[in-house]
Amino acid sequence: WGPLSGSCWACWLTRCLISCFDINVQGPNTTCPGKHSCLLKVVFVVFASLCAWYSGYLLAELIPDAPLSSAAYSIRSLGERPVLKAPVPKRQKCDHWTPCPSDTYAYRLLSGGGRSKYAKICFEDNLLMGEQLGNVARGINIAIVNYVTGNVTATRCFDMYEGDNSGPMTKFIQSAAPKSLLFMVTYDDGSTRLNNDAKNAIEALGSKEIRNMKFRSSWVFIAAKGLELPSEIQREKINHSDAKNNRYSGWPAEIQIEGCIPKDQS
Repeated sequence: WGPLSGSCWACWLTRCLISCFDINVQGPNTTCPGKHSCLLKVVFVVFASLCAWYSGYLLAELIPDAPLSSAAYSIRSLGERPVLKAPVPKRQKCDHWTPCPSDTYAYRLLSGGGRSKYAKICFEDNLLMGEQLGNVARGINIAIVNYVTGNVTATRCFDMYEGDNSGPMTKFIQSAAPKSLLFMVTYDDGSTRLNNDAKNAIEALGSKEIRNMKFRSSWVFIAAKGLELPSEIQREKINHSDAKNNRYSGWPAEIQIEGCIPKDQS
């Protein structure tokens, strides 16, 4: 049945009631031909009216007394409130993930990788050797640091592919004063012209891998002269060139070691 409104709805309901309960009126009854169907329609309409009224009552109770404009303003203000952002992690010395204790030195050694990634030596957040400084080159790069003061003493790079540079490198290593830290990293090839005297000098500082060096092996090493480093410190790492596993064409992936060295307490 179609929608009814106003007086038509009232007339329809009255006529249905009269028809359903056999109330005599003039004129034939064509609105509700069956008593049972008419009664069901009346009951449904009354029930639907009660439900509509009760729903309106509940809705009126739930709506706050504040005007709609106030609610709209609250919704708009959500977009104007400041967004909370996670704090940017504080940068640590030598790009460590966690800070070193205040009574230690932070260091990070990174070997070269491929043609364009140069070796780096960082100590106490100071770049001792790197591409930015222009003091790294093919071969073995060495930085010597005064352990007591934490100041860099000297930096040198020694080409191990061309020229006879093993002798000068051996003298450079042996010239380090007592209580010195020595940091060594390779870029490109560090083994082709590396002679036995140079290997002996580096082995005397505690290297376990210097005699395993191969063409373009990535190698990093920390040594100390005149003092003992803590046993838990990783002192050496090596990665050999392998055509099947190389990250770069003809070069293995760069490797690094980092950590914290206790400062001199004397």
